[in-house]
Amino acid sequence: MTKLYLVRHGETVDNVAQILQGQEPGQLNERGLEQAREVREKMASEQIDVFIASDLKRAIETCRIIAEPHGMAVETTALLRERDWGSFTGKFIPTLKDVEWPDDIETLEQMKSRARNFITYLKVAYPGKTVLAVGHGLINKAIQSVYFHKPMNEIQKMGNAEIRVLML
Repeated sequence: MTKLYLVRHGETVDNVAQILQGQEPGQLNERGLEQAREVREKMASEQIDVFIASDLKRAIETCRIIAEPHGMAVETTALLRERDWGSFTGKFIPTLKDVEWPDDIETLEQMKSRARNFITYLKVAYPGKTVLAVGHGLINKAIQSVYFHKPMNEIQKMGNAEIRVLML
C-alpha cells in the first residue's frame, strides 16, 4: 500500500488578491513561505520516500522547502496542476460570481481523470512507499473525490499548506 501525504501549496500573492491563478506559476508570499516551513518541521522526522509536486512554481517551491531536511530532489508532474481556468485565468474572483462560464475551462471530469491517472501512477511507480505530493486546492479535491468515491462538492476545501493522508 502506498501512503500519500497530500499537501496544498503555501499561500500566494494571488490567493490574497483573490486572483484566479489556474495554471499560472504563482508566487508564494511571506506567509506561504512560513506555512511551507511549518509543514517542513512537522514532516522532518517522517520517513518519506518520494517528493512530488505540480510543475507550477508555487507547488515546487512549497515542496522543495518541505523536502529540505530529507535531502531529496522534487519530482514534478503536470498531473498535479491546478484546474485550467481558460479565459478566466488572471481574473478577480469576486467579479466572476454571475458571469457565464466560457467553454475553455477544464471540466470537473477532466480534472478527475487527471486525479485517477495520478493515483494510478503512484500505485504503480511507488508501491509500498510513502509519497509527499504538493498540489493545489482543486486538483487535490479531485484526487480525494476519486479516492473517496464522492462528488467534489462533498470534499472539504484544503487550506494552504494543509496535509491530508490517503492510503492507496
